[in-house]
Amino acid sequence: MIRFLLIISCCILGMSCSQDKSLPKAPDYSDATQWYISDRQADADMFYIISTEIGDYTLEDGTVRHLADTYLDQTRQPMYSEMLGVDTLTSGRLNYYSPYYRQCSLNSFASDSVSYRFNIALDDARRAFAYYIDNQNNGRPFVLAGFSQGAMIARELLKEMDESVYQRMVATYLIGIKVSEEDLAANPHMHPAQGATDTGVTICYNSMRGEDANYPTQNGSNVLAINPVNWRTDGSVATLITEPSPMKPVDEQAKDSMTVQLDTLSNLLLVSGYSATDYVLPLIGSQTSYHTREIWLYRDQLKENIQQRVDAYLNR
Repeated sequence: MIRFLLIISCCILGMSCSQDKSLPKAPDYSDATQWYISDRQADADMFYIISTEIGDYTLEDGTVRHLADTYLDQTRQPMYSEMLGVDTLTSGRLNYYSPYYRQCSLNSFASDSVSYRFNIALDDARRAFAYYIDNQNNGRPFVLAGFSQGAMIARELLKEMDESVYQRMVATYLIGIKVSEEDLAANPHMHPAQGATDTGVTICYNSMRGEDANYPTQNGSNVLAINPVNWRTDGSVATLITEPSPMKPVDEQAKDSMTVQLDTLSNLLLVSGYSATDYVLPLIGSQTSYHTREIWLYRDQLKENIQQRVDAYLNR
């Protein structure tokens, strides 16, 4: 019996070690290396949660990981690149805070284990946001923003947000995800934006190729959307003129002249006149979806609008 128990104990211990090795170390948010911060001594902040920047990766010993290691250069570098890019493109004069977190790999979203892995990512971001509020924000108004996986997390943070914290929230930008009726009903702080300067609201949009006839024509699960070019919720057409690709220097590109229209049945943005072909997401991407360009295409509009809403909050 003793021998049997020893064998069982060793097996359990071995399994634990294996599980621990495949699970990266949890980030410590009192450690400055676990943040990207631009302190501009501004009166308001932007707290940004990055999108999916890694795939599954293998350690030297053969261990396969499905979550980012925030202490490993291999997975930190692509996360840093997005943090820097979004700060440069959208935050303007605001202070900018973005935490490294054990985000799910892109492969995870095609896996049955995505819920388990997402909860680890969410818990990291939850701890990071709490640390930010308690130690870095100093009572300033803030914008909460996230893209893709980051927007899924921001949606949950908004749902859990304390009322006193919500009163300092200028707006939440949930970029590139859908918001369902259930999300709306379960989130007392989620108020759909109706224009360019309302505050305490949620901004959401998803872009599709307008020339393709196969986009969804029914509302389905998406109930919250606004056009980030004209900041309207009706079907009015807006014109967007910008460089099509973030993969090339802007001075080497001709600008596209696009039309952007919110389809009020599907709550999708229908974009026509986009010429780039480098936008499809590996593994789970679609030719009809402009998901990977949700920030790039509207970067100037986002930067201007974030400041507009901050100014409206400060002046109200």
